[in-house]
Amino acid sequence: QVQLVESGGGLVQPGGSLRLSCAASGSFFSIYAMGWYRQTPGKQRELVATITSSGSTNYTDSVKGRFTISRDNAKNTVYLQIDSLKPEDTAVYYCNAQIVIITTKLMNNFWGQGTQVTVSS
Repeated sequence: QVQLVESGGGLVQPGGSLRLSCAASGSFFSIYAMGWYRQTPGKQRELVATITSSGSTNYTDSVKGRFTISRDNAKNTVYLQIDSLKPEDTAVYYCNAQIVIITTKLMNNFWGQGTQVTVSS
């Protein structure tokens, strides 16, 4: 059983910062790409940032220069540093990872449970 467990969300004032974490646990061979997505009520889940196993990153335009994705392969953890937060960043943030699991030796797409980020004064 593979799980992604997120932490770090909360309520923050505009201009503030948060650091989200997502740790993978369970029985697996390896983790390939990891990423963060976000979703607001009534809208589709959207890509925020991704990072490959070698560290190459990709960001959606609206967060470039404010968000930083990183990962610690030894800890099977991906992070999202969020700076200069805006009210429009308010959303549930979901972690995603492509993981090769031991039982099937196939790559599966896994999601975390989501963590709420609210930006408000």
